[in-house]
Amino acid sequence: MLISDARRALFVHVPKTGGVSVGVAFERCCPDARSKTPGVTPPLGRHAPYARILRAEPRTADYWSFGFVRNPWARMVSWWSMIDDWDREWGPSSGKPQGEAAVKMRGNDMWRAAAAYSGFEEFVLRGTEELPRVGRPQVDYLRTPDREVDFVGRTERFAEDLQEVERRLGAEPTRVPHRNKSPHGGYHDYYSPAARDKVAEVYAADLEAFGYTF
Repeated sequence: MLISDARRALFVHVPKTGGVSVGVAFERCCPDARSKTPGVTPPLGRHAPYARILRAEPRTADYWSFGFVRNPWARMVSWWSMIDDWDREWGPSSGKPQGEAAVKMRGNDMWRAAAAYSGFEEFVLRGTEELPRVGRPQVDYLRTPDREVDFVGRTERFAEDLQEVERRLGAEPTRVPHRNKSPHGGYHDYYSPAARDKVAEVYAADLEAFGYTF
């Protein structure tokens, strides 16, 4: 989540949709950008849904709001790759000293649980049931019962949609690097029929809202 009161703009950060890069652009366009709401306990958090933001800051209902989404099958592969890469590089199986970064990740309930799965298949089949963030459709971050954000960008056309955001924020469009971009290739080969169908079931709302297909 990022808010600019000067520009009257709100970015809703859906996990694993290029939000780090979007944040760089937002902060360039909006020097007053903030990620915290004074007086709100506990803090809203980086990935606060639109509904929770509006409850905490009702005046932002009049702000221009936006977020980004991603093909659910590709998003799951990216999520698993990030967790798996960290575990192999820094987790207990790496054989490296378990320093501050490792301790921090072990303190994250989601990362700790996901790292215990045997592989991508289990991450999809069990993780979508056991880990609330993993099993939450993207559209749930961007809608309330009676409204939704004003603009939804797609990671599949990330550069073009991010430039549209910059224009809406009153800035000259730039080519902001896509930070934390997934290094893996296509996602299709990761899926068994069961895992493919599980994603379709769990993210049915995203498929309907955004027209994504396998």
